[in-house]
Amino acid sequence: MLIGEASAPPGTRLYAIGDVHGRADLLAELLELLRKDMARASEARRVLVMLGDYIDRGEWSRHVVDMLLEDPLPGAETVCLCGNHEDYLIRFLDDPSVGPHWLANGGDATLRSYGVEPARYQGLTDGWARMSRLLAAALPPAHRAFFAGLGLSHAEGDYFFVHAGIRPGRPLAEQQRDELLWIRDLFLSSTADHGKIVVHGHTITWAPEDRPNRIGLDTGAYMTGRLTAAVLTGTERRFVGT
Repeated sequence: MLIGEASAPPGTRLYAIGDVHGRADLLAELLELLRKDMARASEARRVLVMLGDYIDRGEWSRHVVDMLLEDPLPGAETVCLCGNHEDYLIRFLDDPSVGPHWLANGGDATLRSYGVEPARYQGLTDGWARMSRLLAAALPPAHRAFFAGLGLSHAEGDYFFVHAGIRPGRPLAEQQRDELLWIRDLFLSSTADHGKIVVHGHTITWAPEDRPNRIGLDTGAYMTGRLTAAVLTGTERRFVGT
């Protein structure tokens, strides 16, 4: 399936939002733009797909999760996918040894947003274990359930939504978790027809990428101030951004 042939399901308007990374301010701005767009929509069914990486780097990670739990786009079905940064948090709760790598990738901002200050514990022999326990205690039950319930992919019509991408040549139903969350070059350089158009985030580009076999939506919100959504209706596609 190549992009010119791809179609959303009949009577459905699809919205997909790229990596937020703690920028609750930009998410609020973009959702308001989508609400205005949806008010003009003729399609009876509307679906919002969040592509993962809601947390880390930006300082309002907890607030982003709160927003996603509060019906972010009223009148639309909401699907929240797991990103590699949510995967870091999930693993840290069970295995504090991933802490140094997580913090090197922006996890310190998430810990602070939940009231855990990493600098107080990093020099202690049991510092990572303490931070893991403190984070577990600080997570509201609804947040813990949110992280635990994140899916890895979502399909609508001729579109396949995922955080990072897929392994080319492997059937979509047989993709592996690590690849869906982490893959880059092998997927990004592929010109293969994947059977559906893959809509993804994870890899920053200065503008949304509209390729024959994929659509990339990570425009580096935490550092550029640009959070981007794709709007997919019928065979048409366009982009809305902050």
